[in-house]
Amino acid sequence: MRRSLFVAAAAVALMPVHAGAQDKAAVNRIIDEGTNHSQVMITAQHLSDVIGPRLTNSPGMRKAEDWTAGKFGEWGLKNVHKEGFAFGRGWTIERASVRMLTPRPVQLTAIPIAWTPPTNGALAAPIVVAPMKRERDFDKWRGQLRGKIVLTTLPVAAADSTEPVTKRLSSEDLAKLDQFQQPVNDPDAADRRLKRLDFAAKLDAFLKAEGAVAMATMAYRDGNLVSGEGYLFGKRETATLPAVQIGQEDYLRLARLAKSGPAPTLEIFSDVRFDDTDEQAYNIVAEIPGTDPKAGYVMAGAHLDSWVAGDGAADNGAGSAMIMEAARIIAATGVRPKRTIRFALWAGEEQGLLGSMAYVEKHLATRGAPAAAGSPPENGMKRFYGWTNRWPVTPQPGYGDLAAYFNIDNGSGKLRGLYAERNPAVVPIFREWLAPFAAMGASTVALRPTGGTDHVFMQAIGVPGFQFIQDPLDYGSRVHHSGVDTFDHLKADDMRQGSIVLASVLVSAANAEKALPRPPLPTKPGVTDPFAYPDDDD
Repeated sequence: MRRSLFVAAAAVALMPVHAGAQDKAAVNRIIDEGTNHSQVMITAQHLSDVIGPRLTNSPGMRKAEDWTAGKFGEWGLKNVHKEGFAFGRGWTIERASVRMLTPRPVQLTAIPIAWTPPTNGALAAPIVVAPMKRERDFDKWRGQLRGKIVLTTLPVAAADSTEPVTKRLSSEDLAKLDQFQQPVNDPDAADRRLKRLDFAAKLDAFLKAEGAVAMATMAYRDGNLVSGEGYLFGKRETATLPAVQIGQEDYLRLARLAKSGPAPTLEIFSDVRFDDTDEQAYNIVAEIPGTDPKAGYVMAGAHLDSWVAGDGAADNGAGSAMIMEAARIIAATGVRPKRTIRFALWAGEEQGLLGSMAYVEKHLATRGAPAAAGSPPENGMKRFYGWTNRWPVTPQPGYGDLAAYFNIDNGSGKLRGLYAERNPAVVPIFREWLAPFAAMGASTVALRPTGGTDHVFMQAIGVPGFQFIQDPLDYGSRVHHSGVDTFDHLKADDMRQGSIVLASVLVSAANAEKALPRPPLPTKPGVTDPFAYPDDDD
């Protein structure tokens, strides 16, 4: 087995590269424009400081949609437009406060959970710690919750971290990324995951029926970092009870006090607003037209939406700003690519990659039947988890037009290379395209796949979709989805480098003699382990 893999890898390395000669003069112009005339941090600052958090369909997101489309037009891009798709309610926080009233007054670090209703003034009540994560937990708490604010997370402190808060990838770290990971198909696990997605709505209904007045959960990181993530954004699925997420240290204090007795009293004030004026969410699309209308297009994208605890700077204002800056750089240098270069700023990524999924379904391919006749339409995480389990994949007329898609969504860290996403045929091509940027730190091509962001559904239909490798910085340790996701955590030098690398890769892909090698059209896979027994707690 090892010998056969070695032979296969060697054969790939000897394959002729179909990328075509890289335009070195264009690379030089891109570097000059991206260093001496960069606007990436000006763009990022406006998205972060001026517009702020951009929850899908919120007023902030609507402002961002208009502003980014306007900038694309100002920079000379063509066919700038919005592409709408069905989503749900808008929601925003006007003011919020959570205080412990007894046994002593303490202002707590907390945030309303997204798409939960307001308190209609201050709400004061004693707490009860009632951990519930599955329906079978409900029986334990029946008859004990009336008039209470229910804390539903098991109060366990975060384990000590063994990693530094801020990190850059070493050569050893980058080498470890270059590994082939076999795909795993476990339909039983996928079915169980889909069933658990109903739990949030069932928990809300149970608490309401038991007479609880509000719900509180514990943040999943320490440092009193809160995120406020919530997923009941459909117009007909809104939670009935106000709900807040409380910082870990504050939550644990409440749990200790409740254990020693008497239970503390909390005051929750949640002034949040719903907006149902337009249930469509919108992707922003813009183009630099190619000289050969028959050559198809290459594409770059990042999600514009964010959560609301911070300003959405690193997640994903940074990626959006780099996409926009790459577009500005290419337009400013006057490069005339053979293929059209299309740019997309996605909506609904945080709720299940819904914007990029909508683009795939409209322009590239559909997958099977979404639900049985008469079933309600799937939305949110149900669509996310269920989509890749539908068969067959049916290409749309434009399926073959997209030659390559490149995504940025891991904060503001320096681009260190590209994940080849189990496509060994692109490895030598990517190495050639990245060669001019080795001194900037971007030279690694890793065969392994990545998940969780907007290239996923491109890959799932056999379109060459790729994610960049980035230095993690403090993205995962502190910033991601948290209240400190602000402009001050962005690295300007890294974002200038990332914009330059992205612009050059896009021009190389657009001018390549041949499109990138594509994987086969996916077909329904066999079960990876047909002898496995299900684990109901997985």
